[in-house]
Amino acid sequence: MKNVTEVKKAIEERTARSAWARGVKEYALELIDNLQESIDGGYTDPEDITNKILLEKKLLNGADNWDQYSYGGCALIYNYEIAERLCTPSFVRARRDGEWNPSRFENWLDMQARALYQAARIIKNAAF
Repeated sequence: MKNVTEVKKAIEERTARSAWARGVKEYALELIDNLQESIDGGYTDPEDITNKILLEKKLLNGADNWDQYSYGGCALIYNYEIAERLCTPSFVRARRDGEWNPSRFENWLDMQARALYQAARIIKNAAF
């Protein structure tokens, strides 16, 4: 396992070409910053994140899964903010600035949970 600073640097160096990829990258950087704050505050022992399962548990910050993390208000809570982070400006306008769901199969919090899952995967891949 690399240290948190090395993981953050690896994530920052990733190329993100689409709006979705830029949003996922931003979530990954926020998650890694939260992890660093937890370590600095003494809430997390750096040795606790030496394997992928423990690392994801620490990233979830008490939530059982990424849906619970998203619905629990641990990330963005307003539809407009989620839409702005993960979508192109034209798609945000087409969805009435987040008033309409992104698709008929999921809402904005579900979309955010999917992005958070991908962000955690990026962190784990950069760490190990």
